[in-house]
Amino acid sequence: MTRLSACIEMLFVPESPEPAERIRLAAAAGFGLVEFWRWSNKDLDAIEDALGETGVKLAGLVAEPFAELTREGDHERFLAGLEQSRDVALRLGAPVLICQSGPLLDGVERARQHEALTTAMARSADILAESGVVLGLEPLNDRVDHPGYYLTSTAEALDIVDAVDRPEIGITYDMYHSMVMGEDPEAVVAGRLNRIVHVHIADHPGRNQPGSGGLPLKQKLDWLEGQGYAGAVGLEFRPTATTAEALAQMRGSLGI
Repeated sequence: MTRLSACIEMLFVPESPEPAERIRLAAAAGFGLVEFWRWSNKDLDAIEDALGETGVKLAGLVAEPFAELTREGDHERFLAGLEQSRDVALRLGAPVLICQSGPLLDGVERARQHEALTTAMARSADILAESGVVLGLEPLNDRVDHPGYYLTSTAEALDIVDAVDRPEIGITYDMYHSMVMGEDPEAVVAGRLNRIVHVHIADHPGRNQPGSGGLPLKQKLDWLEGQGYAGAVGLEFRPTATTAEALAQMRGSLGI
């Protein structure tokens, strides 16, 4: 099984209000990797101390600020923040930053929004060049969790990454969002697995732990690994009970 990364925005939350303490709880539960969303609302000194104390590695974090990358007028704000996010990632040892496209804009042709998003990724590559940090553009579902979101298609995200064609830019492939949108992972990423820099999983319905719903997560993860994916798999789900109970169900479902 590919290395599992505990998303401490969702896991160990009932057990502790402090992100740094959640890192310690993840380590105690056997995790060697964690991830989180925003860095600007966290005590980075405490995070750094917890990582150093436990030996846990940071698999990824969100590139701030959240921006409308489908609108060129919002690019400068995002790119300025990306420089700071890159520096935080380097400080904490995270190889991946995660970003979202922003909303589907009313009154703007979709082709123009696609072009703006592609431009944002190309300019982001310049900022990340030679840093060792990569940016994973994340498709999300608009059927349940993110109504009004632009980038709901994994194929379109991969097309954007192909157009940019820079090693600093890939996709964060969230199986939950993909399958909620009716996609088959084996079909949508076939032949372009090298563009995936990070993976997320959760079950459906509910966005809870694997085994709580009906998605064939074990089958699809096994396929990804069989195709050569060796990166982190982020556990980005809401436990239905305690984190320990949710992890036990997940392990039984995934056979790990």
